[in-house]
Amino acid sequence: MTQDEVAIAVKSDEYILKVGEKMYNRQRENASHHENVRQTMRGLGRLLIQGRKVTPLKQMKDYILPQNFHHVVQAVKDVAGFNEKLNKFQKPTLATKLGQSIQRVADIMEAEALSCQNNVKKRAVQEFRRIYSLTWNDMISSAAYRTVEEKKWNKAKLIPLADDVKKMHMCISDRQGKCYKKLMEEKTSANWSNLAKVLLAQIILFNRRREGEVSKMSLEAFVNRDKSPVNEDVTEALSELEKKLCHHFERVEIRGKRGRKVPIILTPDMVESLELLVKERGSCGVGENSYFFARPGFETRLRGSDCIRELAKSCGAQKPEALSSTKLRKQVATLSQVLNLNDTEQDLLADFLGHDIRVHRKFYRLPEGTLQLAKISKVLMACEQGRLAEFKGKSLDQISISPKDTSEVGEESSGEESEDTQGKSLSGMYAFKIDLIVFDSAIQQFCFNH
Repeated sequence: MTQDEVAIAVKSDEYILKVGEKMYNRQRENASHHENVRQTMRGLGRLLIQGRKVTPLKQMKDYILPQNFHHVVQAVKDVAGFNEKLNKFQKPTLATKLGQSIQRVADIMEAEALSCQNNVKKRAVQEFRRIYSLTWNDMISSAAYRTVEEKKWNKAKLIPLADDVKKMHMCISDRQGKCYKKLMEEKTSANWSNLAKVLLAQIILFNRRREGEVSKMSLEAFVNRDKSPVNEDVTEALSELEKKLCHHFERVEIRGKRGRKVPIILTPDMVESLELLVKERGSCGVGENSYFFARPGFETRLRGSDCIRELAKSCGAQKPEALSSTKLRKQVATLSQVLNLNDTEQDLLADFLGHDIRVHRKFYRLPEGTLQLAKISKVLMACEQGRLAEFKGKSLDQISISPKDTSEVGEESSGEESEDTQGKSLSGMYAFKIDLIVFDSAIQQFCFNH
């Protein structure tokens, strides 16, 4: 923590230190969350400093008294830059986070009161909580969230073009082969890092995964991945193509947002390169770093966003700024609307992407690992090959696509014949044009529905 006026205020207040200790104990094993602990403590420190200037409140414990609630509101408004005339915050997220931090202080004080059987203190905290629940939303939260939403209005919303994504996939595949060959020939930390950067970007791009989730993948998660064969009883419910996909791809479960389990699907080429990185960690100076995508000689990790940004600029994409992990996730979620997915398939895709489902529909399903390998991999390969538009109106069961750059559309009836050869060739000639047309229609439908 920077040693300034805020740090001095933090160190001088016992309850700010207790909030930091509580958060650290909860997130001790994840070093990437330690920055969040620091920011929370400094936020309370700034509130304490501003509160001393505009209110009679001197310590954090004074904030959790019901008679001081109006002083708390005034201090939060001042430190977050509230404009009374416009009813807007200059720093709206700070206002909402301070409300959460004040609740943490109240939690600690109530726990102390209960453990010490201090009924006076307990009653005061409970009364403060009651006032908070009744008035905080009207006085702080509503204006803060409205400010955040209004800042998003009228801003350009970039979504990657299918052609740009295809160019990036081809660039990454080409570079991955070259980096693999170089590491095989010369075991150096530079060659190890180059291959790791390419693989990190490739996994994020193929899986449409949040960059932080893949970047933080542990070595243990990959080494201990499930390699057991698919249950024979389960495969009876799959098509022949889906059975082959289950044997073609591998799956690794990693920690995702809010600590939830999220999967990543790996191609055979990815697995081969990842196993080479594991084998050469010692000879390339990676050491005992627990991260899979480690920085040789350091205890930190590579950043997926940096790797994707570098490759996006060098692949010849028309809009490289649109090729980020967040925008790529939005692309597959939006363009998947051209597929005729039923409710179960939509839920499966949302689960794979790690999206929260507000109204969760519960279905009896096959095991999720098998479904992700057999069905979601079809969507990922279609995006990689720039052929998602070819499957317009099809369900996941009707899509037939090969990992070896060949695809065909499965019909509802096994006896129906495909379109004539001339129609197929015309479809191939205008694949890119169809991608753009369907992309525009999908965006229009998405905007209309939301």
